[in-house]
Amino acid sequence: METLAEKTVREIAVKDPSSVRVFESLGIDYCCGGKRRLSDACTHANIDLTYTLNQLRSAKQKEQILPADDWSEKPLSKLAAFIVDAHHEFVRRETPRIEGLFAKVLARHGQAHPEIARAQELFAALSQELTNHMPKEERILFPYIERMEQAAASGATLPKPFFETVQRPIATMMAEHDDAGALLGQIRLLANNFTPPDGACPTFMALYRALEDFERDLHRHVHLENNILFPRALELENAA
Repeated sequence: METLAEKTVREIAVKDPSSVRVFESLGIDYCCGGKRRLSDACTHANIDLTYTLNQLRSAKQKEQILPADDWSEKPLSKLAAFIVDAHHEFVRRETPRIEGLFAKVLARHGQAHPEIARAQELFAALSQELTNHMPKEERILFPYIERMEQAAASGATLPKPFFETVQRPIATMMAEHDDAGALLGQIRLLANNFTPPDGACPTFMALYRALEDFERDLHRHVHLENNILFPRALELENAA
């Protein structure tokens, strides 16, 4: 029987939503890097495997479950709507706020902290990436997945879309997720794991808190798509 350590991080996150909080607290990538076995992911993150296993068991026992992540059996149309309403809207709401915080911190502390200018550039690139990415999901991919689901439920035949197979837009979206994750990873490094420097002003601290919240939300957002929505959509197409 396959042990927990041999399962992929993705498998654990999908089957046991309480594990998401553990992975976030330990810095284990469960979205874009979710294909790694847990043992390999711990090695990559330089975290003790036994400690991680104990944390996962403890979280499950305490039932620290994230309702928003428990989507493995719910309709894909509802999951897609949740992603748009909760996560896409979070990005649209928080992006201008973070840009404003960057401007203030850079104006006051840019000379002493040149890393802020580079982090600002990377966040601008991330913002542009997501601005282009989300409408493609909302206008093309998600509506098509919903039509697939409706056709499967009614036994109807779904005409092929212009992209021929849902595998193509899904592959594009997942590649863009990887790009967004890489940009956030660079920002985290520049921001010293979002730890403000000694004597940081409230605005500086607010910027780093906002960036960390943004990263956490994007990880959950990508997890729902890469690990649940997209695999289930591919299963629907294959079944048809």
